[in-house]
Amino acid sequence: MRIKSLLNKHAKAFTSVNTGEIRFDPAFGAACEQNACGFYGACWMCPPDVGLINDWIAKARALDHAIVFQTVKPLEDSFDIEGMRHAARAHNRLIVRLRHAAAEEGIDCLLLGAGTCGGCSECARKRNKPCAHPDRAVVPLEAAGVDVTRLANLAGMPYINGKNTVTYFGLLLYRGKLEL
Repeated sequence: MRIKSLLNKHAKAFTSVNTGEIRFDPAFGAACEQNACGFYGACWMCPPDVGLINDWIAKARALDHAIVFQTVKPLEDSFDIEGMRHAARAHNRLIVRLRHAAAEEGIDCLLLGAGTCGGCSECARKRNKPCAHPDRAVVPLEAAGVDVTRLANLAGMPYINGKNTVTYFGLLLYRGKLEL
């Protein structure tokens, strides 16, 4: 199975959980509106352009099972913003590869990633153009109402993996059977 192979190769950890145990909270939409990350209204995959948070929550809850995974990358120091961006892009590229593998295997799924999409060097939203690469687009966990801190706890994974590292989480929600 290609999904398991990709996770074994690129994720530090992954585990299956029941979707019903995941905490979803529409309040994350309000947190996005605070625009602490700078992508609110600047990326097609972030609020408000990605759609209503309650719709994303309903999509996620409609799927029975989930695989929580994390990637962890070393940083030069805690101020290595470029290292964090590089790690986020690598994490979201993994999500795109997982999406393609799931499609090839006929798995009905929804994949959610970390932070902003990062599929392009600059989102077409900034130029008021349509998404240039919807096949590389990644919706953030928070935009879908996922409480990432609780997700890490549910999965038994550390939210932080030590000094001078950055940790990103992903979620593959699916219907049916998936062998890990």
